[in-house]
Amino acid sequence: MNETHAIDRLDTGPRFADQDAIRLNRMFRGTETEDWLRAVVDGNLVGDIALVSSFGAESAALLHLVSRIDDSIPILFLDTGKHFPETLAYRDELTDLLGLNRVDLYPELSDLEKRDETGLRWSYDPDGCCELRKVRPLEKALARYDASLTGRKAFQSTTRANLPRFEVDTSDAQGRMKINPLIDWDADRIAAYFEEHKLPRHPLVERGFPSIGCSPCTREVKPGEDPRAGRWSGWDKVECGIHKPGEEPFL
Repeated sequence: MNETHAIDRLDTGPRFADQDAIRLNRMFRGTETEDWLRAVVDGNLVGDIALVSSFGAESAALLHLVSRIDDSIPILFLDTGKHFPETLAYRDELTDLLGLNRVDLYPELSDLEKRDETGLRWSYDPDGCCELRKVRPLEKALARYDASLTGRKAFQSTTRANLPRFEVDTSDAQGRMKINPLIDWDADRIAAYFEEHKLPRHPLVERGFPSIGCSPCTREVKPGEDPRAGRWSGWDKVECGIHKPGEEPFL
């Protein structure tokens, strides 16, 4: 008698669908941030997680929160080669203070040699510069994870105003879950968290930088301006490509 054997197949489909994000948003509606984030991590509800951090103006709040829940979670930092020296020093300070499992990501040298040999691509093609120095390295690193944590907050800009806690990452076809733990935190709550836990501030904050990216594409913000007005000032650009406006779900 011939036996019929099932053929082993690899599941190459997306990890999550929009319905999964909707379910998680409903599940934790009204729950305090640390409580629902701990439940997600401890319950392994979204698989392997990494936190993507710029070590910017408000990054210490989320880094501290996550380190209290699970300090083994990888902290992915995009070392673009264009950061302020203050950012790199702050990155090292927070890594030591919080005991972070930091993983530095770098652009491919061959990509830079082909498409940004002078290092000045930011001055005439900021999208292309971000693609080389941020999007590609992060895409490669995130391939091994099922979900990522971000530090986005609704008050930072109009393009982030309606973001949910959970959404499916649309940057590629892998269908990772993108989680925004601080999306409903305002500036006062973040400041109170810094004060409560005695967290150090990024040294550029007091110099008028409420949002801090690469040094060539970041300026001080004037009184009354959007907190992200200093990013890519003068360009029709509001995100680096890691997060894309217009792709947010309706939740």
